[in-house]
Amino acid sequence: MNKTLILVVEDDAPVRNLITTTLKTHDYKFITAENGERAIMEASSHNPDIILLDLGLPDMDGIDVIKRIRTWSNMPIIVISARSEDNDKIEALDNGADDYLTKPFSVEELLARLRVNQRRLALIHSDAAANDAVFTNGRLKVDFAAGCAYLGENQLHLTPIEYKLLCLMSKNIGKVLTHTYITQKIWGSSWDNDVASLRVFMATLRKKLESEPDSPQYIQTHIGVGYRMMKVE
Repeated sequence: MNKTLILVVEDDAPVRNLITTTLKTHDYKFITAENGERAIMEASSHNPDIILLDLGLPDMDGIDVIKRIRTWSNMPIIVISARSEDNDKIEALDNGADDYLTKPFSVEELLARLRVNQRRLALIHSDAAANDAVFTNGRLKVDFAAGCAYLGENQLHLTPIEYKLLCLMSKNIGKVLTHTYITQKIWGSSWDNDVASLRVFMATLRKKLESEPDSPQYIQTHIGVGYRMMKVE
């Protein structure tokens, strides 16, 4: 039995049954909630490893559920919603969601998103992403204490902004970071010019990091939303 506990927050019975059947088939443990208040109570009572959250709940907006849970927990929250506009995704992610899956979705994609967040959980639990002096991901190594990065045996010659971007992505591996979040962390603001600069710096970082920039291995683009560093086996 998979030890990961999933909280499924969904008021639509057919969708909820699809998700729970998928989880049961793949040996995940799960609990369910049909509204926001129940979701918050279950999250505080059972401390699940991951939350699958619909935004269109009968008693409150899912964004408010995210905000309330984020006052006391950093547990991964994957939004599953029919809201497909970039602005909806950005609002959820900026308010603390870790990932966003648009309805209708495939079972395979749901399971893939769960695996990504399980890997992130493993890193959090081992403090590898946040507290160790050295971060490793595939051939990439970031020595936070020394302020340098390596790809294999070769040191990466990064500008200060490129290095800050790499550190930010490394410490949030597996999580989608929005343009606003990144620019606030790097430049302390989020003007259109900052987003344009971010795209330029991300392109130059990729040229140094990826052997094939057109088929990136480390940094995934979420068009109109932001970027995510992927775990490389």
